Amino acid sequence: MIDLNQYFDPVCLDRPEIEQLTGSGAFPHNVTVNSGNEPLGDIAGYSVALVGVPDDRCSSNKGASYAPDAIRKNLYSFSRLPGKMKIIDLGNFKTGTGFEDTIAGLRDVIALLLSERVVPVIIGGTSALMPAIDRGLSSLRQPWSLVSVDSRVDFTAEKRDAHALNWMNDLIYRSGSKLSHLSSIGYQTYLTDQQVVNRFNRRHYDMIRIGEVRAAIHETEPLFRDATAALFDIGAVRQSDAPGTVLPSANGFYGEEVCLLSRYAGLSDNLKIFVLTEVNPVIDNRFQTSHLAAQLIWFFLEGFSQKQYEINYLSDPMNNRFTRYHVTLSDLEGEAIFIKSNITERWWIEVRDSSGEPHCLACSYDDYLMASRDQVPGRWTKAILRFGH
Repeated sequence: MIDLNQYFDPVCLDRPEIEQLTGSGAFPHNVTVNSGNEPLGDIAGYSVALVGVPDDRCSSNKGASYAPDAIRKNLYSFSRLPGKMKIIDLGNFKTGTGFEDTIAGLRDVIALLLSERVVPVIIGGTSALMPAIDRGLSSLRQPWSLVSVDSRVDFTAEKRDAHALNWMNDLIYRSGSKLSHLSSIGYQTYLTDQQVVNRFNRRHYDMIRIGEVRAAIHETEPLFRDATAALFDIGAVRQSDAPGTVLPSANGFYGEEVCLLSRYAGLSDNLKIFVLTEVNPVIDNRFQTSHLAAQLIWFFLEGFSQKQYEINYLSDPMNNRFTRYHVTLSDLEGEAIFIKSNITERWWIEVRDSSGEPHCLACSYDDYLMASRDQVPGRWTKAILRFGH
């Protein structure tokens, strides 16, 4: 087993000039911080680990390496989280001599955390770090799925050197990758190659433009519920709310909208990794972007502290926690089975793969209403195509 002390520098932050919250009411009350006074020990028993990665290589966003500490400074000024969730701040990852060394070392740390059932919250840095996420998750030898919240689809049709703007290429084409599904939330059409969108649609990925998200933001919650990892690129937020990034856009999510998406990620039963990238304090306006990034992390953790683990009980038809609804659709042989939680009011639909094995896919109440009107939900159709029918 690796020694985490060899991989991390301790957290070292100046005390803020203004401390509105102190003592048991402040965020650090929930957190064990690697201050360097004592070596890092056993991480078993922690729910979440904060991991700063101050590396902006393979990117045009020079200055993003300063983001982890700038975000921490704001995060530590917030209020404590509800409940008794145990969090450890491991500090800043010691970057490698070459960028591939950073990827390899971060992969090892992620694999260790996952093996201990600790959820890593990766504070970048840039999206060029995503191959390390893939390698860490793929080391579990199980299929995994990703939700990417970004204004762009970071994929190039032609072969190029690895970069923060084409990290999806590595995940999709690397032979050892176990990536099984990808959802792109909030992409902006005028920033995205339509041929790439068409290619992803043929793979049955979920491609959701920002206008579609904003028209029914609650419809994104099932995508987070089924995801293994979530990436939040701060460039998904409009420039007026998050100016501190190298590729800002006049349009994008409002701060409160992206915080809601982050909370959806925290509530997810399946999510194993949360990643936040592309914040650049060097070009920020009075640390506005760092402050919003810290809010994203806080809302993720707040959702995490209140999650209800339900997926392990879905397959039990006798469990009183759920109500099953059988809906006959004229375009289908047989019937669609919807499952509703009587506690959280979340919905799932049962989908069978090519071998007849049932899978419970997260869906929404609107999907059930559509089926009740004898219309096949698009979410169900994509799932059937994905599972090999």
